[in-house]
Amino acid sequence: MGTATRFGLALALATLVLDQASKLFFLFVHDLRVHQPLVLTPFLELIVVWNRGISYGLFQQETDLGRWLLVAFAVGASIWLTLWLWRTHQRFLAASLGLILGGAVGNAIDRAAYGAVFDFVHIHVGSFSWYVFNVADAAIVAGVVGLLYDSLVLEGRRSRAASP
Repeated sequence: MGTATRFGLALALATLVLDQASKLFFLFVHDLRVHQPLVLTPFLELIVVWNRGISYGLFQQETDLGRWLLVAFAVGASIWLTLWLWRTHQRFLAASLGLILGGAVGNAIDRAAYGAVFDFVHIHVGSFSWYVFNVADAAIVAGVVGLLYDSLVLEGRRSRAASP
């Protein structure tokens, strides 16, 4: 296992731990369900939203079959991401994959344990409201942005550097 792979796996584990720790804290220690909204700034508050779908609340699943299909999809995606991570030698790509992997596993744990993903960070400005998300979601978005940057910018640089 190369250093890039170890770095990506460490980042996946750190993302998973931070995601689950924040969710457990706001569910069971602070009990956000009772103390919501927790207003942090004029544009940021913590609230409880149970997302039974995927990103942005798409494909809401109200049945156990739908729930477990989404869990199975997350497990399959996590295996695929792990295999991809295992083969990479690029540190930036490994970091991007690690963020997505850690976030995917964190949200899959929620779905398996609670039947839905616990989202709690709400950004809004005036009447404009961004979607409610969690640490796993933020990591997945950052990882996808990293994959795009790697594919569109860094891969071209690597190709030019490798050609004579």
